[in-house]
Amino acid sequence: MAATEGGVPVADNLFRFDPDGPVLIGGRSKRTGEIRFPFTGSADEEPVDLARTGTLWSWTVQRFLPKQPPYRGRETKESFQPYALGYVELPGQVRVESRLVGCAPDALQIGMALELTIVPMFADDAGRDVLGFAFRPVAGGQ
Repeated sequence: MAATEGGVPVADNLFRFDPDGPVLIGGRSKRTGEIRFPFTGSADEEPVDLARTGTLWSWTVQRFLPKQPPYRGRETKESFQPYALGYVELPGQVRVESRLVGCAPDALQIGMALELTIVPMFADDAGRDVLGFAFRPVAGGQ
């Protein structure tokens, strides 16, 4: 995993940074043109940059600490706080399942504008932040 913006990504070919900010990497089928996420690197697909903004398609609240393993996070049973998860529709591309950050769950609305952000998930054995992606409300609303 390549170092990026002060940490390492949780998985290869998931996202990258360019001068305008983070970009999710999807895969376009060479046969059908269908876009998928995440990019698997299969011989049938080519990488494609996904939109940085989209709209909230559906969401729910995770109210319990996921089983560890396989989940690795900074939370413990004592420190866990419920968080929002949703599907973000990236226009003309794909719906991405993502953690939703930057607002309380009761402020979420279907159709609201969201933007990609990168968040620290946990520290690896070397003490480096392992980074994942999330979506947050676009400043200024829709």
